[in-house]
Amino acid sequence: MFGIGMQELLIVLIIGLVLFGSSKLPEIGAGLGKAIRNFKRASSESDEIDVTPKQGKKDSDKEDKQA
Repeated sequence: MFGIGMQELLIVLIIGLVLFGSSKLPEIGAGLGKAIRNFKRASSESDEIDVTPKQGKKDSDKEDKQA
């Protein structure tokens, strides 16, 4: 997994604990998890966004009367 062993992971976690404190680490983890989840969701969606307005029943009735 990315060439990160147990010792490197432990060092990163200790540095994070020292920098952010024990109360902020769960918040940071939750934010990171949400960001990864949103990224995966966005990457699996279609590339194009449909911006055409949806015609309601009222609009289609007006077009039928004009024709």
